Amino acid sequence: MADKKTLRIKYKKFRENLSEESIEEMSLQIANQALKLPIWNQTYYHIFLSISSKKEVNTEYVMHILQGKDKSIVVSKADFNSGEMMHYLLQENTVLKTSKYGIPEPVAGIEISPKMLEVVFVPLLAYDQKGHRVGYGKGFYDRFLEKCSANTIFVGLSFFDPETEIFSEANDVPLDFCITPKNILDFRK
Repeated sequence: MADKKTLRIKYKKFRENLSEESIEEMSLQIANQALKLPIWNQTYYHIFLSISSKKEVNTEYVMHILQGKDKSIVVSKADFNSGEMMHYLLQENTVLKTSKYGIPEPVAGIEISPKMLEVVFVPLLAYDQKGHRVGYGKGFYDRFLEKCSANTIFVGLSFFDPETEIFSEANDVPLDFCITPKNILDFRK
């Protein structure tokens, strides 16, 4: 069973070795895979805005799908003092600014409660065959996902295949799905 600290180091290295070209290509493949999910009859979709310096999945492609389907898109702003995130409806006039941590965030806007969110696209470094994920270790997403409705669908996005098993803690919220460039993993079984 892999521990989170080791996995963070391993997957940060994996990402470092990805070219910009392969990140874009795999991000587009992930967006195309997302179209196969049974999630498109919802209204409120939360998506993370990619931190390009950390070579995250580029979520612009998924965002284009959401916009094309006229969905309500919600993005977050992290408060590193409280460890909480505020969630805002993304509109045409929403101003995005990159935080000192390199995270693109809305400056202000219409705040949306986590309980209203029906689908959340979740960033991760690694995940396992049961849907447990490893993030950057600050716990922002675990605290956020706990506040969502029991029916909210959590979808991880990853360039990589799952680990067999990750040590998980009681407050870890598992994913329902994870999308890779080649597969969709369904953890709801």
